[in-house]
Amino acid sequence: MNERKETRFSHEVILTIPFHDLDPLHIVWHGNYLKYFDIARFGLFNSAGIDLDEYYRKTGYLFPVTKTSTKHIIPLKYGDVFICKATVVEARIKIVLDFEIRRTSSGEICARGRGEQVAVKSPEMELELEIPEDVRRALGA
Repeated sequence: MNERKETRFSHEVILTIPFHDLDPLHIVWHGNYLKYFDIARFGLFNSAGIDLDEYYRKTGYLFPVTKTSTKHIIPLKYGDVFICKATVVEARIKIVLDFEIRRTSSGEICARGRGEQVAVKSPEMELELEIPEDVRRALGA
């Protein structure tokens, strides 16, 4: 059987856990994982040549996050250096990104997540039924 390996557009950022991201148990507070996902998300858009603020000013399109999920596997701690990777899963009807957080020292996967975004035309705040063609192309969809 001939399998076709699909390459998806992705982007990685390397971050270090600051003390103020910890909870009383001295592990990263669960809500901060969404912040790390966002840092990788914006890095992915930027590496695709899309500055979301500039794109909005030129076209009136916004891309709000409509759904997120996170699977916490191994907690991150103060000083941990980690990679957060964002990968495009879909970018036609909605933008779907998968996220993976892993420690650089051991390669252990600490968390996985997914985020979904839609296209909204401003100022009408109208939901678009597909992602604009130039964004789809830039994200490899």
